[in-house]
Amino acid sequence: MAKRDYYEVLGVERGASEAELKKAYRRLAMKYHPDRNPGDKASEDHFKEANEAYEVLSDASKRAAYDQYGHAGVDPNMGGGAGGFGGANFSDIFGDVFSDFFGGGRGGSRGGAQRGSDLRYTLELDLEEAVRGTSVTIRVPTLVSCKTCDGSGAKKGTSPVTCTTCGGIGQVRMQQGFFSVQQTCPRCHGSGKMITDPCGSCHGHGRVEEHKTLSVKVPAGVDTGDRIRLSGEGEAGTHGGPPGDLYVVVNVREHPIFQRDGKHLYCEVPISFADAALGGELEVPTLDGRVKLKIPEGTQTGKLFRLRGKGVAPVRGGAPGDLMCRVAVETPVHLTKRQRELLEEFRGSLQGDTSHSPKASGWFEGVKRFFGDV
Repeated sequence: MAKRDYYEVLGVERGASEAELKKAYRRLAMKYHPDRNPGDKASEDHFKEANEAYEVLSDASKRAAYDQYGHAGVDPNMGGGAGGFGGANFSDIFGDVFSDFFGGGRGGSRGGAQRGSDLRYTLELDLEEAVRGTSVTIRVPTLVSCKTCDGSGAKKGTSPVTCTTCGGIGQVRMQQGFFSVQQTCPRCHGSGKMITDPCGSCHGHGRVEEHKTLSVKVPAGVDTGDRIRLSGEGEAGTHGGPPGDLYVVVNVREHPIFQRDGKHLYCEVPISFADAALGGELEVPTLDGRVKLKIPEGTQTGKLFRLRGKGVAPVRGGAPGDLMCRVAVETPVHLTKRQRELLEEFRGSLQGDTSHSPKASGWFEGVKRFFGDV
């Protein structure tokens, strides 16, 4: 049976770009892959046909020969024959296209150098520290490069040797059926080197556990959830890789007086029944000291007073927020006999006069209408 045209196999035009070829091949490979069609001979044949077509057309020189001479222009010994995959070229295709099947394709990078892990440290601050900014000293458990062996993992005076499993490449190839898989070498973990005489301090790992003491400058205005990045203060890398970063995450403790909402502060101010009715002047706290707050007569509980500029200056700049003081009228308790007499006299003076209680008057009128409708 004559071979089908490779462009027809992949379903692309003859002038298709490399990206179009790869996209078409990926679609067919995922559709006909044997892992998705176990025991289906037709799917296996389609899979082989697509592999053959893509290997030829993805290679510039083979594609030129195929465009000029057709199938006769492609040497079967170079991977053009049915079922042949051309070793290294197919390995590259496999790592790129079949990552969906095997969780990411190729293994570790050649040389094995890996960046160290990032670390997280939760920094507890008082509200005043967060608002004004501060400098703190923290101790962070981490992995640092071993000073005895300078991070090599080998005993002082010795050096790592070439890995005998991968020959120093850092990767090994596994053949399974008609395709091959390239993976990180299990012995040297991609470094291409192995240690025959390990360092006594780090036991061949190249890193040791240590507590680092660091000074952290906290900018003014930070809030819970803000992160401060300390570049290069994370775990040491392996095999010469760069260190990770340390992220200091801010958590602001609850304050006994203020609650924070972004750049604004809120506080509840208790006032007496008499001050609410007659008006007066109160002293309220702010983060900058005490200020006078004028209470007009007839103030109701829940009334919100705004003190402009007494909030928090945002960490990224801008005008400071405000302090919102919400008053709570307190009902007097533990009354003396005289105080009770005065209140009874006061209550009697209000009988039949609803002008002093506008909310109560409206509420009772609503109740009357409600029962009248019922």
